[in-house]
Amino acid sequence: MIAIYRAARWCHQRRVPLLPTLLKVFNRIAFSVVLPPAAQLGRNVLLSYQGLGTVIHKAAVIEDDVTIGSGVTIGGRSGQAGAPRIGQGTMIGTGAKVLGAIRVGRHVSIGANAVVLDDLPDYAVAVGMPARVVRINRPEDLPDYRDFS
Repeated sequence: MIAIYRAARWCHQRRVPLLPTLLKVFNRIAFSVVLPPAAQLGRNVLLSYQGLGTVIHKAAVIEDDVTIGSGVTIGGRSGQAGAPRIGQGTMIGTGAKVLGAIRVGRHVSIGANAVVLDDLPDYAVAVGMPARVVRINRPEDLPDYRDFS
């Protein structure tokens, strides 16, 4: 699924007609993920369960080493221009919504089903609807969300 996105992104950047759209539609049908080729995904981005139910805005920027749970929406808000920018090493829990032209800092943890409408600082832990910061982690205390052992 990410490989298909990368191929679509490569074609999109080189203005290849039709193929990026076909690859996006294939991802939508095969994996139930909306991942437009115009969206910017960094290296080592992990979409849980092959991105099942995930929707990403075409103007979203997702930096390196981000972990995204299933059913996550990273999108715009009605009446506002722009889309979220997700910082490096962030973890977005299952079902969370990150909406609007906001900046999510580096190594942020967003809880399951949280609704993020405002900027989040680096190392924050945010939960709730609307999301609020409940803690700021110290860099040495960061959990490893990619340790599957």
